[in-house]
Amino acid sequence: TRIDAINELPAAAATGPNYNVAPTDGIATLVSRHSEPHRPADTPTRRLRLMRWGLVPPWTKAGPGGAPASGGPLLINARADKVTTSPAYRASVDHRRCLVPMDGYYEWRAADAEHPRKTPFYIHGDGAMLFAAGLWSVWRPDRSADPVLSVAIITTAAVGELAQIHHRMPLLLSENSWDSWLDPDVAIDTTLLSRPPDLAGIAVREVSTLVNSVRNNSPELIAPAVPQPEQAYLL
Repeated sequence: TRIDAINELPAAAATGPNYNVAPTDGIATLVSRHSEPHRPADTPTRRLRLMRWGLVPPWTKAGPGGAPASGGPLLINARADKVTTSPAYRASVDHRRCLVPMDGYYEWRAADAEHPRKTPFYIHGDGAMLFAAGLWSVWRPDRSADPVLSVAIITTAAVGELAQIHHRMPLLLSENSWDSWLDPDVAIDTTLLSRPPDLAGIAVREVSTLVNSVRNNSPELIAPAVPQPEQAYLL
């Protein structure tokens, strides 16, 4: 499947790979849009767009300096079972769906008696990129201002071995679902929201706790964790 058009991404997006993406960072998204607004007769084409990770609903008020007002949690994730009813996503769910391409993502296994600390894992495609379902929004502090494009990644119940790490995971879509998901002229196919994710081609490895700090950003973060030497404790 080809990308018919690529929007020119800001220079900041072309500085190199980001190994530790944080909320409010700009991330690449894949959308399907018409050349002109208001549902013209032309065929929608696929474009890459840079968006703020953390969806800003259109009704958000402007804060100091014209940025979206802070308050409440960042909408970085949207539950698949709630996107059609949540006020935050209703304006996006039918006609502003996107895909978020990624090499992989991190998830943390909770601490327990066997593992005294949270353990980070890198979950990635084995030789191929992953594409997560997302919803995006357009926000302006006023009509004359440049738009802020923002996105939330849809999550679903984790399955298989991923459920042993965390109970949630991104809603990953295979290529045969992309056309239906991206089409801006049809309402959402809700079966895509409830379908169990396909884990074919997914690989998992434990990684270093360096990923716990957003100040760290290097290939070292996705390298296999180095086993720690056993320590002796005085009782």
